Amino acid sequence: MTTKATLIAVTLDCAEPRRLAEFYSKITGFEVQYAEDEYAGIGDGTTMFFFQRVPDRKPSSWPGPDKQMHLDFRVPDVAKAVAEYLELGATKPEFQPGDGYVTLADPEGHLFDVCPPREE
Repeated sequence: MTTKATLIAVTLDCAEPRRLAEFYSKITGFEVQYAEDEYAGIGDGTTMFFFQRVPDRKPSSWPGPDKQMHLDFRVPDVAKAVAEYLELGATKPEFQPGDGYVTLADPEGHLFDVCPPREE
């Protein structure tokens, strides 16, 4: 039997950990729990996002083969959330791969999808 692992955190490499922690804190509602120049973290008591300073990090091209991962967030109203996230510093790439959800990039170019509620 394989040992089961529990996801506790995702760490994103970035140039400005504090800035990205503030951005994701605003879109997730997670509290900033730690913020330094080299490292920052937000969380809800169960799940954490960490932001680690990598000054020479380059965003992947989109669309392109160098993208390694992206985050997905479910929201009650995609259009409203996209408008708010753009005001917070996200950008909307011209290429959108599907219908019903929107791909955005955070202020440092990490991609994330804004997804609608599940249909039941």
